Amino acid sequence: MKSLVLTGLRSCLLPLLALSAMSVQADECPAVFQQDMKQLHSSKILNLCDITKGHPVLLVNTASHCGFTRQFGELEKLHEEYKDKGLVVIGVASNSFDQEAENEEEIARVCRENFGVTFTMLAPVAVTGENAHPLFKQVGDSAGYPRWNFYKYLLDKDGKVVQTWTSFGVPDEDDLKVVF
Repeated sequence: MKSLVLTGLRSCLLPLLALSAMSVQADECPAVFQQDMKQLHSSKILNLCDITKGHPVLLVNTASHCGFTRQFGELEKLHEEYKDKGLVVIGVASNSFDQEAENEEEIARVCRENFGVTFTMLAPVAVTGENAHPLFKQVGDSAGYPRWNFYKYLLDKDGKVVQTWTSFGVPDEDDLKVVF
């Protein structure tokens, strides 16, 4: 009888504990990252809270047929240099400016084969206008929407945009000091 009661209590409490754990994650994770996005050229869905885990984030909208694609290499160098310090680089493919490849396989090939990208790359989404992905709606509302490909947003561990760069600039060591 005692075992039956414990089993019954356990089955009632487990869903409550799971909900409690989810709300703790939601409380600890900035609202901007409380969403799931598809990994580039994969069926895998990534939870942005899991990826960022309280770290500063360099968020970049990318396009594989843009004149700024050389920045993939520069972003990879930043990723390699600062990942152990906690910086998370996230590239988000987008065709908002009509310069993205037609399929994810080609986008991934450009990123990996041409530039050796190992930082997180997400599948194409809109980054401007009414159809902008919620991630870019939140970032855009607080710091301005991208005006072209390879706009960069530096978010602190609390999800607040602390600095931005246009397509023409890439952060350097001095720029990143504000989040470390």
